[in-house]
Amino acid sequence: MDLLDAARRARDNAYAPYSGFKVGAAIRCPDGSVFSGCNVENVALPQGTCAEAGAIAAMVAAGQTRIAEVLVLADGAEVISPCGGCRQKLAEFASPDTPVILAGPAGERARTTLGALLPGAFTPDHLAQAG
Repeated sequence: MDLLDAARRARDNAYAPYSGFKVGAAIRCPDGSVFSGCNVENVALPQGTCAEAGAIAAMVAAGQTRIAEVLVLADGAEVISPCGGCRQKLAEFASPDTPVILAGPAGERARTTLGALLPGAFTPDHLAQAG
């Protein structure tokens, strides 16, 4: 399944009545399975859910725990990337060299890695050092 198409379909269903800013995300697992999510706003801000978090939840609900590739789709004058919280959520299931594609409605706008987006990610190793 094409990541851009999956993210586009999810974005079309985004619930963004307050901001009007719809986001779709799609993640591919090492076995090729694809999961998507969209942002879901809530009038009691900041209780909404980001598209990346929705895609991760769908992936985990299906029994998967590793991300091989990520695509985030949003419209804007600037390239849109995952928020800080979603970068950390992605890091829970992906490695620093995991490709992250940043797209707009017309397609890919930029390509990077999770490590470039979140250098120094908090990892289980940090918890081991606390003890």
